Amino acid sequence: MIKKFGLAAGALLLAAVLTACGADGSSPQDAPQSAKQSTQQSTSRAADPGVGHVHGLGVDPATGTVYVAGHYGLFTVEGGTLRRVGDRDADHMGFTVAGPGTFYASGHPSAADIADGQPPHLGLIRSSDAGATWQQVALAGKADFHALQVAGTRVYGYDAQTGQVWRGEGATLTPEARLDLLDLGAGAGRPGTVYATTPDGVKISTDSGRTFRLLKGAPLLSFLDVTDKDGLIGVAPDGQVRSSTDGGATWKAGGRLPMQAVAFTAVSAEHLLAASMDGTLYESTDGGASFATIHQP
Repeated sequence: MIKKFGLAAGALLLAAVLTACGADGSSPQDAPQSAKQSTQQSTSRAADPGVGHVHGLGVDPATGTVYVAGHYGLFTVEGGTLRRVGDRDADHMGFTVAGPGTFYASGHPSAADIADGQPPHLGLIRSSDAGATWQQVALAGKADFHALQVAGTRVYGYDAQTGQVWRGEGATLTPEARLDLLDLGAGAGRPGTVYATTPDGVKISTDSGRTFRLLKGAPLLSFLDVTDKDGLIGVAPDGQVRSSTDGGATWKAGGRLPMQAVAFTAVSAEHLLAASMDGTLYESTDGGASFATIHQP
């Protein structure tokens, strides 16, 4: 638990997670030559660089398929094996499932597309065919959303370039607060309430992201999701699962991941997905009491 190593140590661990997605200093431009020779639309299977760092996880409610968004594209998990979706190798720094076959993502184009003159930031993009094709929504070439969260018809994004939280309705995105965060949490039950995991602790906004304040009594968390109107579940920097059924007023400890999480998603209060820095993927079907490995690099 957080108390074991103290808030200061926990903040240092959270800071490490904040930079984990670029821990080796790489970007699509720094890919191996074999990856550079591929394009966003036509990745050679012989030269496929694999997922790279895992940046996002989700489940398509239409099929139950687990999706993994990473440094070199979008993948499904099939029998413990990662299979690329289409031929894209864009860097999906942010990813979230909005509904059946409907995903949002952000990040960077492929190295080849950037070399061909495409702006280095994707802005907000959307797929309505389970990641086979993507359409531009907003802020093309301007924003790099490392955290994306859907709350009903609303989408929230955190631009890692500027520290700006954006609130989206359709194709219109509105800038809201600026702060240092790793993850956003929100739900359809209260779309105007947004949670953020920060080095200072969990913060909450009750005005659609305009302002944030510390959530009193909340543990230090790396990732946090809203599971229903009052349900919250997240993971601490040391891998400890923590949950609340009263909007964050009280918390209880669950199981523990074997490694620090660099990506985490609560599909529901019982169904959790997580990834570690080495690319191992974990799944829990009992609310985080235990985890099984569903993919080992």
